Amino acid sequence: MRQLYSLCGENGVSYSPHVWKVIMALHHKQLDFTISPVDFSTISKIEGGAFSSVPVLRDGDRVMGDSFDICEYLEQAYPEAPSLFEGDGGRRMARFFESYCMSMLHPPLSVIVALDMYNVMGESDQKYFREKREGRFGVSLETLAGRGAAERVVLNERLAPLRDLLTNQPWICGDKQLFPDYIVFGTLQWCWIVGARDLLAENDPVRIWFSRCQDLFGGVAREVGAT
Repeated sequence: MRQLYSLCGENGVSYSPHVWKVIMALHHKQLDFTISPVDFSTISKIEGGAFSSVPVLRDGDRVMGDSFDICEYLEQAYPEAPSLFEGDGGRRMARFFESYCMSMLHPPLSVIVALDMYNVMGESDQKYFREKREGRFGVSLETLAGRGAAERVVLNERLAPLRDLLTNQPWICGDKQLFPDYIVFGTLQWCWIVGARDLLAENDPVRIWFSRCQDLFGGVAREVGAT
């Protein structure tokens, strides 16, 4: 059985965007796995202290970190299962969307959901997160949350290319979901789980696509997020 280490809130629900990429990829590959919850204080104890961040996946004797590296491994190790990339073009597309999410979407979202993230954490994680995030931004989490409205405008603008793409096709790469979808989905699922569920209008093509992603694999993402 594969073991996926995941950063989880006090209620045990995974909220890391990078973990969600791997969760969706494992389901796509039709592979069984269990989730081992960790918090910030126990990440350093994963697999004997070999990792400083999640996700971490153990698959038999193989242990690896970094969401993209994990999914490339899954593609190579299980070629008979549905492909995550469908060739080098899909892999390159995934790299682009990885960069797009990290450079364009995560910065405004990190402000918008900072206080939401804090509120789903256990007490020990709250102390750690407050110190790190307030040190990074130089203001309190409460002050940071006050900047959320302006960052929502930025987010809406930065989603425009994705919105245009999804107006004309159901999935990022065309007629079927592939790893690029899971990369962007993980980013928005992170926000949805911690409570920021009003980022997009109901008729926004990105919102419609996101809901379609949540319905994949028997609705596992919607079911888990609802807890």
